[in-house]
Amino acid sequence: MQNKTKSQRFIWIDIMLTLLTLAVMNFFYCGIRTVVLGGICVAVSMAAEIISLRLMHRRFTADDLTCISDALILFLMLPAVIDFRMAGIACIFAAVAAKNIFGGRRNMIFSPAAAGYVFLFTSWKGNLLMYSQPHVHTGIFEKAEHLVNSASSIFNTTGRIEYTDFEILMGNVPGPVGTGSILLLAVSAVILLLRRDISAGAFIGTFMGTAIPAMLVPVCNNSLESLKYTLSANMVLFTAIYIISDKRIAPRRNYYAFFYGFFIAAFSYVLVLTTAKENAIVIVSLLFTPVGLGLRNLEKKIDGFVKEEKDAVELWEAIKSGEYVIPEDEEAVYEE
Repeated sequence: MQNKTKSQRFIWIDIMLTLLTLAVMNFFYCGIRTVVLGGICVAVSMAAEIISLRLMHRRFTADDLTCISDALILFLMLPAVIDFRMAGIACIFAAVAAKNIFGGRRNMIFSPAAAGYVFLFTSWKGNLLMYSQPHVHTGIFEKAEHLVNSASSIFNTTGRIEYTDFEILMGNVPGPVGTGSILLLAVSAVILLLRRDISAGAFIGTFMGTAIPAMLVPVCNNSLESLKYTLSANMVLFTAIYIISDKRIAPRRNYYAFFYGFFIAAFSYVLVLTTAKENAIVIVSLLFTPVGLGLRNLEKKIDGFVKEEKDAVELWEAIKSGEYVIPEDEEAVYEE
């Protein structure tokens, strides 16, 4: 148990480092306001975590610091110009309603960040989906002006992103604080996969579930462009790494995790294609929670059957070798 706990803490540290890298990168695009926004998300999440655990008569331990990474994931999905109060309310909802009410970190049902984002989406959609242009810095207490739709919104309605490949690669496009830098996200994915910090099956499934429909039923005339833009838009890569592939939620076996990620991505693509809904993959990942729970329950049943069969084989071997003597009242059962 101690080694397992240490392993979970190392995973948390690795994920934190990649999230901080994304946050630092976008400081240069959005200015000091992103630092304040990120600080508010972390502070509010920690306060909500501590208070809710105390009310549930549980201690706050080092393992509960995962609330920081959940807060950073939510922060990176927000516009830099969003009202601080809205961000704070979303963080409280993520920590209390989406996590601790259902048992906390030991019984994760939803991704707290995804739940907080969907809460904002349903409550303040207009504020959540409007962004400032890159390099347009808004002061901490200033009201943002000249807001625009994201590159994802333009892609969903027109089938194209009017930015160069280099700008898309570096995240130099209108959108959430930290989900647009495809280069950094790709590097983060490789690092986290190599260190086994995220579910490889869920990540590959999400990638394939996005790539195959994007090429078979392209949004634009060119299949390769459709693939490129689909993977770059709507927070697909970010969600694949930090939400769908979260080991606390995804099925443990890569086989089941693959189909879990595949169906989330494929359904999200259909939703974008038919309704042009922005960042649909985050919403779908939350709606597919029952699927994830079902797969994990199936895994537990399979593990139970395997354990029973293994115990039976070991017992039979012990009987044949004479290491175990069958009680007289059980001989008839073993003979059968």
